[in-house]
Amino acid sequence: MQKDLKQKLIDIVGEQNFTAKIIDMVSYSYDASEHSHRPDAAVWPTDTDQIQKIVQLANREGFALIPRGAGTGLAGMVVPQKGGLVLDLCRMNRILEINIQDRVAVVEPGVVYEDLNRALAEYDFFFPPDPASGKACTLGGNLATNAGGVKGAKYGVTTDYVLGLELVLGDGRLMKTGTRTMKTSSGYDLTSLFVGSEGTLGIATRITLKINPRPPATATCLAVFDELKSAGQAVAGIMESGIIPSVLEILGKETLIAINQNTDLNLPVVDAMLLVETDGWTQTEADFQMSKIMDVFEENQAGEVTRAQSVEQAEGLWKARKSAYAVLARIRPNFVLEDITVPISQMASMLEGVNQIAQKNQVEIATFGHAGDGNLHPQILWDNSDPDESKRVEKAVDDLFNLAIELGGTLTGEHGIGLSKAPYMSLEHDPVALESMRSIKRIFDPSNVLNPGKMALDD
Repeated sequence: MQKDLKQKLIDIVGEQNFTAKIIDMVSYSYDASEHSHRPDAAVWPTDTDQIQKIVQLANREGFALIPRGAGTGLAGMVVPQKGGLVLDLCRMNRILEINIQDRVAVVEPGVVYEDLNRALAEYDFFFPPDPASGKACTLGGNLATNAGGVKGAKYGVTTDYVLGLELVLGDGRLMKTGTRTMKTSSGYDLTSLFVGSEGTLGIATRITLKINPRPPATATCLAVFDELKSAGQAVAGIMESGIIPSVLEILGKETLIAINQNTDLNLPVVDAMLLVETDGWTQTEADFQMSKIMDVFEENQAGEVTRAQSVEQAEGLWKARKSAYAVLARIRPNFVLEDITVPISQMASMLEGVNQIAQKNQVEIATFGHAGDGNLHPQILWDNSDPDESKRVEKAVDDLFNLAIELGGTLTGEHGIGLSKAPYMSLEHDPVALESMRSIKRIFDPSNVLNPGKMALDD
């Protein structure tokens, strides 16, 4: 980056909010995916006006801008593939308003997910999407990927809670979308267009979110199955029962083995384990829902059903699920965590397909995920210093995506497309849909300065 351009950026944000140090560029070269590429510089903007000026400068000078939150993404969304300038939004981290009567919270994009829920807890409210990286991820990043999590079966994902946005578009214009009302049918739904757009259309500087009262009562249960088919049928049976659990998670055999090897939980090694939680306004309500779910487990040949009898026991059960990602990441030098989602009726077929793909390609795949909304996370473990194994992993990824689409599913349920899945966009989207997306990109970002190279949007 030329010296005069660096000075222009310093003039906008201040010297303390600009860096081109090599150690920082290395830090900003990657996220939680396997991708990496160094940017030329980075800034920490602190208000909307600074972001507008930076975007306008990028249009004049022709450099790329990469909006970034905590860098917890798993698809290469914030990797500066074409160099350019990282806009680290972590210093725009104010909770601007909590209005319980209106059921809204207004935040800046750098607010950490858990910090918002900590503030809402004082009012017995919460922001329901519950990403696994909630202790670190920012709400701007949640917006960019349409993040979900373990609460998705009942409470949905980020897009279900974004009411309005203030955005700096790719050409530097400021735009406001949506409202702070619980519903609106006024014009095109531009707010939803920006949710999941991965920073390719605009940079959110203010986010208005719907918040929910937190049900005070919960019940937790674990069920094990000797056959994947039975576990899949149990998931479908629960969703048919009229009960919508607040959480319904699945752990496959390889994941259970890995957890046992790296913890003292001593989980039963079976084809599948289901973890379920119900919630309600009274314990009677939560317990009634759980009794109906336990009936479904018995109808589908569950080998063992364990009901948590205390908060401590419930926390122990969830420790198993929450440890899966970190435990698996320690087993081999490299891993890729996929994010395929299929109709709930196809869960068993997808689970069996994952095992067949692993055997066919002679790779190690451990599966867990959000069974309640069909969102599976096959985690492929390998050593990228082995060229042959790397080729087999690449083929396994191809097979996973093709199977998900064949079963009526999608490439991603909550992680986004980024760089990792950009080559596969044509599997899911026809040429008219892809060209429509690219046309929208040109409208909001005519010079293609915002996060170029992502989502197969470049011409």
